[in-house]
Amino acid sequence: MKLTLKIWRQAGPAEKGGMHTYELDGVSEDMSFLEMLDVLNEQLIEQGEDPVAFDSDCREGICGMCGLMINGDAHGPEVTTTCQLHMRSFSDGETITIEPWRAEAFPVLKDLVVDRSAFDRIIAAGGYISVNTGSAPEAHSVPVPRDDALRAFNVATCIGCGACVAACPNGSASLFMGAKITHLGELPQGQPERDTRVVDMVAQHDHEGFGGCTNIGQCTAACPKEIPLDVISQLNKDLRTAMRHGH
Repeated sequence: MKLTLKIWRQAGPAEKGGMHTYELDGVSEDMSFLEMLDVLNEQLIEQGEDPVAFDSDCREGICGMCGLMINGDAHGPEVTTTCQLHMRSFSDGETITIEPWRAEAFPVLKDLVVDRSAFDRIIAAGGYISVNTGSAPEAHSVPVPRDDALRAFNVATCIGCGACVAACPNGSASLFMGAKITHLGELPQGQPERDTRVVDMVAQHDHEGFGGCTNIGQCTAACPKEIPLDVISQLNKDLRTAMRHGH
């Protein structure tokens, strides 16, 4: 395959960025998208140019590090992570536009790399349960209804990649936050801190500069783990309950 790549290049957070065009030949349809970028970087290095900076880690669709806007879609044309997107999803001679996540709360560090530490601060604000450390309790000591356990497991698959924020016209992280709150809220261990959790996480979300949710649904459409939109409803329900309790 021969491709034309239009890639956002930016030397640093305070530098002005812009789109640069590259021609790449010999791309196999069996390559992953990130392997294609590796090939481009090898070409750039051979030419004495600065390689394109992009995030990746596990390359197995688990860690959520590899998010890119590809032709205007978070993670590209398939419902998967960028690292699990393969070049067979594109056509020979195609022009592909590659940009970093589009969100004020995710500032660009260099090229396609953004700072997603805002997610870490939201989790630090309340996305946890406080327990005494020690040996693991016996598995059946705290009964959990089957449906509650399944829902908790399903929404816990969120990998924090940020695709929901990048896809949202408002730059909201409500799907990410709703997944964490629903996951912990379905379990008995998450009940003692349920009210303070949602209040503190929402406050941190707003402080970081994320936008509000208007239920457009682009977040769940872009989510590689297909987190359902109803976690946002659960988030709002928990927040209203916490406010009624005086938090």
